[in-house]
Amino acid sequence: MHRDALRTLTAWVPPTADQAALRDRFGGHLYDFPDGLDRSCYPDHLTASTVVLSPDRDRVLLTLHARAGRWFQFGGHCEPGDARLVDAALREATEESGIAGLQIDPVPVHLDEHEVPFCGDRGGVHHLDVRFVAVAPAGAVPAVSAESLDVRWWPVRSLGTPSGPPGGSTELVEVVRLARSRLE
Repeated sequence: MHRDALRTLTAWVPPTADQAALRDRFGGHLYDFPDGLDRSCYPDHLTASTVVLSPDRDRVLLTLHARAGRWFQFGGHCEPGDARLVDAALREATEESGIAGLQIDPVPVHLDEHEVPFCGDRGGVHHLDVRFVAVAPAGAVPAVSAESLDVRWWPVRSLGTPSGPPGGSTELVEVVRLARSRLE
């Protein structure tokens, strides 16, 4: 999977200079750390996440993360059984949403580096998150997983507004915009 992650990042054309800098950072991390995808790699490791959209692209499925207490796209750590980075993203989205049959695009849409205070015993962990987009099957009904307090469809137009997910970030609005654009 390490080789696939490097290939995925190298082939990806970032939409901005900031995203290009993150791609280079993530790639450098993988060159420096053969275990850079493992949660045991401290303080940084790659993770994979997925923005799940409805078939009409007008709704986004988000999870109220149990430990963070905020609304996010689905995602998490890579596991030994994941052959590719996109496989980790799809596995996490399927497990956390309860929806089988997600159609995932194998090309990333966004990268993000963020501190995760509740990840690991030592603290100071940074997730180097590679984000993908998937489309749910028509009529898909999500289920709440053990990692979530809630899973809910939100109108894309509600993101970043008082009627959207509480605490939703401007970054989430941008990630969903990029995901929708990727599918057009």
